[in-house]
Amino acid sequence: MSFRRVGRLVAMVLPTLLWLSCGQVYRPVVLPCTVVGIPGCPVETPPIPSGFHSVFALSANAPNHPAGALQIDVSGDSILAETPTSDESEDNLGDVPTNAAILPNDSRVFVTSAGSILPGGLDILSSFSTAPDSPFGGGFGPVTTVGLPTGSQPVFVNTVQNNAVYVANFGTNSVSAVNTSSNLVTNTVSVGLNPVALAETPNGFKIYVANQGTNQTNSSVSSLNVADLSLNTVTGFSGINPVWVVARSDSQKVYVLTQGDGKLITIDTATDIATTPDCSATPTLCVGAGANFIFFDPHLNRLYVTNPSTSMVYVFSDTGGANDTPVQLAAISFALGSTPCPSGCAPTSVTALADGTRFYVASYQTASSCPDPVIGSPSACVIPGLTIFDANSLTLKYPKAPTLTLLTYPFIASQYAVPPVASCVSPVLPALYAPGASRFRVFTTAAADSSHVYVSMCDAGFIADVNASDSNTNGTGGGAIPADTLVTDLPAAFGVCTQTSCGHAATITAFSIASNIVTFQAANQFSPGQSVSISGLTTGTYLNGVTLTVLATGLSGSQFEGYFAFSDVSQTSDSGAAVPLVPTQSPIFLLTGQ
Repeated sequence: MSFRRVGRLVAMVLPTLLWLSCGQVYRPVVLPCTVVGIPGCPVETPPIPSGFHSVFALSANAPNHPAGALQIDVSGDSILAETPTSDESEDNLGDVPTNAAILPNDSRVFVTSAGSILPGGLDILSSFSTAPDSPFGGGFGPVTTVGLPTGSQPVFVNTVQNNAVYVANFGTNSVSAVNTSSNLVTNTVSVGLNPVALAETPNGFKIYVANQGTNQTNSSVSSLNVADLSLNTVTGFSGINPVWVVARSDSQKVYVLTQGDGKLITIDTATDIATTPDCSATPTLCVGAGANFIFFDPHLNRLYVTNPSTSMVYVFSDTGGANDTPVQLAAISFALGSTPCPSGCAPTSVTALADGTRFYVASYQTASSCPDPVIGSPSACVIPGLTIFDANSLTLKYPKAPTLTLLTYPFIASQYAVPPVASCVSPVLPALYAPGASRFRVFTTAAADSSHVYVSMCDAGFIADVNASDSNTNGTGGGAIPADTLVTDLPAAFGVCTQTSCGHAATITAFSIASNIVTFQAANQFSPGQSVSISGLTTGTYLNGVTLTVLATGLSGSQFEGYFAFSDVSQTSDSGAAVPLVPTQSPIFLLTGQ
């Protein structure tokens, strides 16, 4: 055999042998630096992972109509799944949603609904399986319902384990344990008057319940052993109307916020002894009557407290251990004339990034004479906002524009306010929370990977999606979106239209366009900020299929206006219709998934 022929044979056989030696097993040749401290890896913080993450939203609907939930794909800036909202569907979540929780393994979301406050309504705990990361959009699994006794009025659900969840029943002054495998109530015990919040310690040993009561005499905190829901005696607690409770990540302490007198109370979980601050001696632990929410940041060991009544946000450090007391780091004013909110805001919730760089305050303003020309001065409005702080310096991250405007497409480019929705109004002292009221007009949470922050806007019917990193490339043209930039507004599911104009399409008889404002001559019952769809025009065919926001300016019973970018058109007779669109539901709560 010639040397040339042998060479050709070797060239053919050698690649085949190499391929066979590899089999079906992938053999990595490079190990990426993803853990700090590996030789050759940098000391800096690892990059933000690009894996799949989710955030969940709970929305309320018009009375006697089912609630809704949706799952947001964090990396895609999009909605991955929604629950059905039809009254006829067996997969709806009940009529009066109050709270939601997710299992630690991210497999199921649980929702409490206090439907019995409505005639013929049901009190239920419902759950659904979360949607997987899939390009095919598989959606949620079927909704499973656990019936509760009529009058239970469940208002809160919490768990740190996968086999059980715990429900606070406002109407029967009790807490129920529900087995997540059998979907059955396994135990119910009595607690104090009007329980409104609960927290299970991360080690799974105890549950603490904030019993709102009606005054100082009947306000209390209950301590339950998870094993059998037996009661422990809490001593030293003295506060009015507990409203929220959180557990520290080491399970040694829980913190209770009282709304009636604004105290931050610490409970030692080993002894169930509460340390109630004396406001004359330790005023820094007294945050004012009207305080509504605590957020515990396990990464920086901090507590954030909001008080919408006094327009204040408080930051406390908590270094851990059995004998420490929270130390106030900052008291930040959002009142009229303040730097964060010169016009005066009501802060209602806080979230922080897991990377420890920033924390975010969700707030809102109300105006009886709306400064937004889209709504107009004759009308009232709500202005939702988000303020970003540097977590290290506790100062505004962007002092030139301290509060981020949260309205973008499909709202008008210049719009920053929305008409108020009566059901979104939160109780203000001396009024107390009860099922049927919204606790959070705006609420915020951060994605687990620190890449996004979300704000539910009850009045707007949308959830603001804010990019928190520089790595998001879902913007126009594929370029990176700067950090702390509003990406989009994600809509809740369609709700039920309750406005006067809902069943009344307007018949258009003429239109004109001047300076990108289109004016329709049409008898109508529209309201400022309402969305309408144009159809049926024979001359102005370019307007067919357009959705417009009705402006306050030029609105009367015989005409209405909207923004429409087009060259000027003199008044032209035409025939068509303006159909009012069904509004979205009202988002009231957000959950961070993994």
